[in-house]
Amino acid sequence: MSHSPILSQFIQLLGEDKVATGDRRTEHYRSGWRSGSGAALAVLFPDTLLKLWQTLQICVDNNCIIIMQAAKTGLTEGSTPSGNDYDREVVVINTLVMDDLMVLGNGEQVLSFPGTTLHKLETTLKPLSRAPHSVIGSSCLGASIVGGVANNSGGALVKRGPAYTELALFAQVTAEGRLELVNHLDIELGDTPEEILTNLESGRFDCTITATNKKASASDYSERLRDVDADTPSRFNADTSRLFEASGCAGKLAVFAVRLDTFEVAKQEKTFYIGTNNPDTLTRLRRHILAEFTQLPEVGEYIHRDIFDIAAKYGKDTFLSVKHLGTDRLPKMFALKGRIDAVLNKISFVPDFLTDRIMQGVSGLLREHLPDRMLAFREKYEHHLILKMSDEGIAEAQAFLPAFFSDNEQVGDFFECTERESGSAFLHRFAAAGAAVRYQLLHQKDVGEILALDIALRRNEHDWVEKLPDELAGKIDKSLYYGHFFCHVFHQDYVLKKGVDAKKVKAEMLRILDSRGAKYPAEHNVGHLYKAEEGLAAFYQRIDPTNTFNPGVGKLEKHKRNCSCC
Repeated sequence: MSHSPILSQFIQLLGEDKVATGDRRTEHYRSGWRSGSGAALAVLFPDTLLKLWQTLQICVDNNCIIIMQAAKTGLTEGSTPSGNDYDREVVVINTLVMDDLMVLGNGEQVLSFPGTTLHKLETTLKPLSRAPHSVIGSSCLGASIVGGVANNSGGALVKRGPAYTELALFAQVTAEGRLELVNHLDIELGDTPEEILTNLESGRFDCTITATNKKASASDYSERLRDVDADTPSRFNADTSRLFEASGCAGKLAVFAVRLDTFEVAKQEKTFYIGTNNPDTLTRLRRHILAEFTQLPEVGEYIHRDIFDIAAKYGKDTFLSVKHLGTDRLPKMFALKGRIDAVLNKISFVPDFLTDRIMQGVSGLLREHLPDRMLAFREKYEHHLILKMSDEGIAEAQAFLPAFFSDNEQVGDFFECTERESGSAFLHRFAAAGAAVRYQLLHQKDVGEILALDIALRRNEHDWVEKLPDELAGKIDKSLYYGHFFCHVFHQDYVLKKGVDAKKVKAEMLRILDSRGAKYPAEHNVGHLYKAEEGLAAFYQRIDPTNTFNPGVGKLEKHKRNCSCC
């Protein structure tokens, strides 16, 4: 079989089994997790850092668009092609095979390769009694470390803020069109790309941690959170103070490695489950804990009754899979499910999303999976908060919560979770995002599209519960709210009614958010679904002046820029 000259170069370098072409073989890698897809000349799977560099060089030499991709777990179409209106051939480079993780010092920092997952980070650090900058969040399993850094992803850990580092090894295309490798790891690895990448991959470097004035985490985040009267959000993707080379690059650089801080593991943890029908109760609780507690919470996850119900039914299989199978095998299982769906959905007599229908049917036959006290709070209360405290913070919460809820003005209650209840509460919260998607998929005949927003409210916002105009609310089948309460970052999923124009509803939603001083997206980045703010757009243009990497993100231009002064 003959190939085009560029495909022949890829095959000669990587081998035919690591060069995927054709619509069917590449569909999974060209399609977003929730939405979005586009054409690509090929999907490539380099298995060493040096081959990744050589692959990039072939792409640049042949004037190709490069889309970097790891776990493909983003929700805003940012790691796949978008449409077929690019001005050059598109090449997708999947980095998941390159998943080494190197421990620096005694575990105080790590060095992550481009495909390393958060799950691998957690399991590597556990025997060292260290904790990662982030944990698997609310969207799906298998998220990569570099992907989180590239998107300033936030997650559930209250104290640690968005993924951030100023220590990275990356490739970029200069304004003159030249591919160059930049080593800002503050680790001596050699002079040439070949030396640097070979030494890094083989571990031939000093693993001790030397002093540096560069940050390897968002170390000021706790201080920012405690400023509860600030008129700005605590974290959002367009925050220019969090944009630094690989951090926030959104695939506009090819990141080979990042260096990140780790954290001491708490000696003790305790989860408190809180319910109320009065949003002001949670407002007062949040402000007091952030401003007055000596110890900030580890986690504080909000879930509304409506998404509680959706997750209980449509996220049950995810809940049980994680609980009983663990997280090791699930990313590959979900990837396999995606490929099976891609094939089955093309067969006319097979129902769409057959695997989802089967999984939903089987889970419905199984016994109740949620603890009785959680179900009782669901019956009694509209708003739920899962609060995890650690070490000295446990006593603070145990002293504060009974007194707080004994006040007649504070309508609500709480209970201290057993270990089983705590695990169930957080698994239920994890299943929420996927459950909203499952609900929409299985009711496509009766409902319209799903509109997913992740927003950051101002730190001083008291009136955090959304109140939509009747006309807008009438276009929505389900409004589902959940999020990271102490950060004031909320995920808002709207399943629209049949025939409703999702773009018009989104425009109305964003106008309302603008009037409230909210920022969006908060942690999933702009992708191809949001317009980049001026500062973010300028950052993209500065680090990728020729628009070679991931063009079109932030609704910016897709064509090549040739001006060396951009």
